[in-house]
Amino acid sequence: MVMLPRVEHELHRRRRSRNLGLLGVLLAFVALVFGLSIAKITSGDMMEGYDHQPRASMLPRDPSPPAPNAGPVAVPGTPGAAALEQGPEAGQ
Repeated sequence: MVMLPRVEHELHRRRRSRNLGLLGVLLAFVALVFGLSIAKITSGDMMEGYDHQPRASMLPRDPSPPAPNAGPVAVPGTPGAAALEQGPEAGQ
């Protein structure tokens, strides 16, 4: 059997060139995402997800100490809440 040399068509050459260009762009994108991921992981920052809740770590520090508790607190609507609203003498 005689093997004839295969002649590549010009269309296939152009298509291969475009495919190699696209491969280069995709590899560059993967390298960029990988590099950014490594930079974020190794930066040492605190990793906290945003879950729509206030984070205590993001609040500014309060230089003054907290005020002492003025007295007991009762949930509104409970029997003790009405007595606390009128004052400590009303409960006696």
